[in-house]
Amino acid sequence: MGVVVTDAEVTLADVLSLRLAIDEPLQDGTELVLRHRTTGVERDVLLGTPGARAREATLAVSLAPLELSAGRWDAYLRRDGKRVRLRSVDPGFSLDHLDAYALCRRTLAYRSYRTRNGYLALKISEAEPVAEVRAIWFREGRFEVMGLLAYTGLEDDDCRHEAMLTLDRRQTSARVSATATVQGVRFHAAVSLVDVLAADHEEGEDPASFGTWEPALQVEGVATPMKLGARLDDVDGKRRRLHYPSATVDGVPIRPCYTSDDELRIEVGG
Repeated sequence: MGVVVTDAEVTLADVLSLRLAIDEPLQDGTELVLRHRTTGVERDVLLGTPGARAREATLAVSLAPLELSAGRWDAYLRRDGKRVRLRSVDPGFSLDHLDAYALCRRTLAYRSYRTRNGYLALKISEAEPVAEVRAIWFREGRFEVMGLLAYTGLEDDDCRHEAMLTLDRRQTSARVSATATVQGVRFHAAVSLVDVLAADHEEGEDPASFGTWEPALQVEGVATPMKLGARLDDVDGKRRRLHYPSATVDGVPIRPCYTSDDELRIEVGG
């Protein structure tokens, strides 16, 4: 089977839409097989004959009924007991599409992508409300952050929502908070770095000692505080790949970074 994916996208309705370049029409009995990369669990969909031209075929597969679990799923075509991994030339990445997809309230987020070796795969992840980070600054003695609210169900309009940015230090009960601006699904917040160091001092800690602060955004209309992170892109392993400039306040270095699961942290001292 000479088959290559030329266009792949998961639509807003969680339908996997594929355009295929093929050597011959897909025969009756051809199946699309999705295999979980870790567990080996498989789901298959009978494609039949799409009625496409000999050099091209289009497929649409609804993903929700397949009950796919979180993780990465590799795609195959199977016919007469033989299967081949589905090659792809489409990187499957569009920031604008990911932003639109994240506006809906969801429990699972589906994304198609091309692996490093050039094959089609799906990435499925839990989709709880999150504050997606788009920009970070240290300026005028403040930590500033702006971004997009994802999976909240809020409208992308001009409506303003009351909001609060909090920073909690994992090693102590110290907390710093500041009013945030939220308009529609866009947010901006700033916290004084002097206040961050002073909060440690109030807890009896040495302000120069190493500590990790966890930011969260509380927004009117969203039931739980949202963690700040960066997942609506194609950059995996941000802790190793993204390095922000640090600031120094009263001789103490302060730097933003990401965890292994792409959540934002503020590291102080060290």
